[in-house]
Amino acid sequence: MKNLDTQLAIFKGREIRKIIHENEWYFSVIDIVGALTDSSNPRDYWFKIKTRAEEEEKIQLSTICRQLKLEASDGKKYETDCASVEGIFRIIQSIPSPKAEPFKRWLAKVGFERIQEIENPELATKRTRTLYKLKGYPEDWIEKRMRGIAIREELTDEWKNRGAKENRDFEILTAEISKATFGLTPSQYKSHKGLKRQNLRDHMDDFELIFTMLGERSTTEIHRNENSRGVKKLKSDSKIGGKIAGNARKELEKKLGRSVVSKKNFLPKIRNKKIGND
Repeated sequence: MKNLDTQLAIFKGREIRKIIHENEWYFSVIDIVGALTDSSNPRDYWFKIKTRAEEEEKIQLSTICRQLKLEASDGKKYETDCASVEGIFRIIQSIPSPKAEPFKRWLAKVGFERIQEIENPELATKRTRTLYKLKGYPEDWIEKRMRGIAIREELTDEWKNRGAKENRDFEILTAEISKATFGLTPSQYKSHKGLKRQNLRDHMDDFELIFTMLGERSTTEIHRNENSRGVKKLKSDSKIGGKIAGNARKELEKKLGRSVVSKKNFLPKIRNKKIGND
């Protein structure tokens, strides 16, 4: 288990233990069940949910979970059923409690909205814009961010069509562009900004977004111009596309007398309560 961290989350006024497992948040199922049922024995309630789901729904909810060590009220750590966000949503659907109904209705609404967005992609764009506005981002930043999303999607479509596999290959190619553009890989850049699991681009300023777009758009055009095929060639193109943006960045930095690579981010100044040793 790598990159392990434990924290508390607040859910409906109740503390929910959570832990990072394989670079993803996992939440205590017992704590979620307790918050949504007010059961005096959430562990027993969870056992009954699993039994009912297996008998009536023919689903083994235990396969969704991972046994991870979480700190209990006595200060000791015990193996506890934990699930990812997706897993927790699925488990909530099997909780026969009135308190779970609002979440079930919300999940149904989200599912309906996603189907609408598949049929009409403009709805997804509008939803994304609205979310950024609600988070307090300025309109001109949102315009750049939305344009950057479109350029990124165009690039990843090229990668798919030219032999790259999603996830690992995309990470490698993105890192090549980022290193050539900013001198930092995305993970190094996130560390530079003090970010953890947040989306790096949501914490970039105008210049950072602009040079990111330049590196990715240049790479896309190089792929098309040279009809590139295979990860090795795509990687070479990515370095060149990133270098074009990197050279432009360096020229601007000379003129400005400062670095474009910023430590600034849009994180709210909120400290999470941690348990255990820092």
